[in-house]
Amino acid sequence: MDKSEKFWDKSANGYDKEEMKDKDGRAKILERTKRYLKKEDNVLDYGCATGILANQIAANAEMVYGMDISSKMIQIAQNKANELNIQNVNYSHTTIFDKNYKEETFDVILGVYVLHLLDDMPKVLSRINELLKPGGLFISVTPCLGKRTLTGISLSLLSKIGLIPSLKTYSVSELENFITNQDFKIIEKECLQKKGQQYFIVAKKN
Repeated sequence: MDKSEKFWDKSANGYDKEEMKDKDGRAKILERTKRYLKKEDNVLDYGCATGILANQIAANAEMVYGMDISSKMIQIAQNKANELNIQNVNYSHTTIFDKNYKEETFDVILGVYVLHLLDDMPKVLSRINELLKPGGLFISVTPCLGKRTLTGISLSLLSKIGLIPSLKTYSVSELENFITNQDFKIIEKECLQKKGQQYFIVAKKN
């Protein structure tokens, strides 16, 4: 088990409480994501955590697959789905490179609050492109704090000394370049929260 998995396992029990402090932000993500979903879609929620989004969009898709590196997060997500009697969500403790995920399988892939945590974003974005059907959508939400902002500097320092997981402080233009360099076309970009520079981006596979 690596450091990131240990961190998220420890954070799992308090994750929902922390995330739902920003109910308006979460509601915006849900509402905007639903705009792009169709009843016949197969959706992969990459880094699904406790299934906050995956469980909420299940009624808007054919099947939702949630995956996360934290087994504790996955356990909580599955328990919530069972309690709500959601039949079309499948949760897995795995990575995006799991060979059980086949090329051109998904209509939509979600990456909410995950891109800034990646060690190798180009490699992951290439894999996401590979897993999407032609014309498929990648929907992401990412804090774009930049390297020169006070918050960005503070988070970088906390990451370096191991108090929080490894994270990258990208500007939104840098993030856009990473995405478009992996054969995507950005079709929507919106700053959901100015304070945290949280950007909702929809990219279409070329």
